[in-house]
Amino acid sequence: MKHTHWSPYLVGALLGVLSWITFSTMHKALGVSTTPVRIVAGVERAIAPDAAANNAYVTKYAGTADEPKPIIEWQFALVAMLAPGALIGAKFFGNEHRDPEYVPDLWTKRFGPSRPVRYAGALVGGAILIYGARMAGGCTSGHALSGGMQLALSGWIFMAAFFAAGVPTALFLYGNSNTDHPQGAH
Repeated sequence: MKHTHWSPYLVGALLGVLSWITFSTMHKALGVSTTPVRIVAGVERAIAPDAAANNAYVTKYAGTADEPKPIIEWQFALVAMLAPGALIGAKFFGNEHRDPEYVPDLWTKRFGPSRPVRYAGALVGGAILIYGARMAGGCTSGHALSGGMQLALSGWIFMAAFFAAGVPTALFLYGNSNTDHPQGAH
């Protein structure tokens, strides 16, 4: 089956334009990992205001009962629109007729065809990723994309570390997939 993909050059250019818009209109860099923190902090502030007021991490993102910070803001809208944006992109750029891939072939070869196992793996991996992102003070889009676009040393160090950790992890989890396919086949 032939897969149609967006040009990485076009996507990179569009991300650059989106970044210019966010910098010029909101004075903010692209990033999404703070949204779940704000939501959880806001819930804690609403349910247990005394505990929230005594937690510096919560007050940093949600404020206090006397001086609350907004929970729903531009970044929340960005996160909320990721799935609809992907659907629109698929609809208007040729992928809407492609059968959904619930369990990728590479995952199936290594871990089997079970959807629940695949979804659990994605959930656990996502939880580890968001925990690590918050420890680092931002996510891949914040550090690599926005930081890299600003030529921030921390962004470039993050990207190097991301690949230095990601490549061995992928090889550990999936092995060398090139041995399973003829050269150039997908």
